[in-house]
Amino acid sequence: MSASATAVLKARFPQATDRASADHPAINLPLAEVPAALQCLRDEQAFDLLMDVTAIDWAAGATPRFTLVYHLYSTTRREYVRVAGDCTGDEAAPVAPSVVSLWPGANWLEREVYDMFGIRFDGHPDLRRILMWDGYPYHPLRKEFPLAGIEAPLPDAEIAAETQAKVIAAPMAGGPFVASPGELNLAEAEPRAKDESWNECQPKPEA
Repeated sequence: MSASATAVLKARFPQATDRASADHPAINLPLAEVPAALQCLRDEQAFDLLMDVTAIDWAAGATPRFTLVYHLYSTTRREYVRVAGDCTGDEAAPVAPSVVSLWPGANWLEREVYDMFGIRFDGHPDLRRILMWDGYPYHPLRKEFPLAGIEAPLPDAEIAAETQAKVIAAPMAGGPFVASPGELNLAEAEPRAKDESWNECQPKPEA
């Protein structure tokens, strides 16, 4: 993001502050001002492509609990910019404004954030889960969700009745992996599970 574009945002939005970033320029804003700032970047600074919408969970008890992060790219300037804003609402009901009216592609991106983090988007035209099934009681990218998952009933009652099966927690051996402490060369490090005493063929030991 060029200095002129940064100056435009800071002049237009006095509460905008620089956000620490190891790669692309980034800005913090109150979340209520984010849609207007994104529109400014799109219409006046040629950031015409919304690359991604995601979130940060700072863990239970943190204030704020969630931060929304928007990644934009200019196809003419060939520059990236990151805009972040803290969610309003407590951890049980975080809320953010939808930007589907600016980028139709935000529809699925916001649905994924809603599905994985439980953040609701005001003004979204069709806010429902996109990866997990309707009625799934958890949000898998929240910090309290265990790496191996949580046992849950199958979404189809007829299949569950016929198979007597449930969606079981995934074994740690085979994924998701946890890199061992002290392995600094991640290119050569082989990730290892925390507990390899159980897998697809061996039941999980009782706690």
